[in-house]
Amino acid sequence: MRKPGSWMQNPTDERILEVLDTGLRLGPTAIAKNIDKHRVTVSDRLQELQKYGFVECPEDGYYEITDVGEQYLEGKFDASKLEEN
Repeated sequence: MRKPGSWMQNPTDERILEVLDTGLRLGPTAIAKNIDKHRVTVSDRLQELQKYGFVECPEDGYYEITDVGEQYLEGKFDASKLEEN
């Protein structure tokens, strides 16, 4: 069972992580298209997820899930323990 933090916006954040969990590096536009959300919303959420260590941006404009993000999806990481910034 996943343990979201109060700072998370679900189901949007989880859908973003699930799309990135495919192993692909994707930009906000591609993610938004796949989860039926506006690109600006996805971009804002990616920045927040990056701040908390769930995604990283190894190449300008492209994101990938981190080990923390994968652990969260597997229910092995409690995001509620992270402080809201």
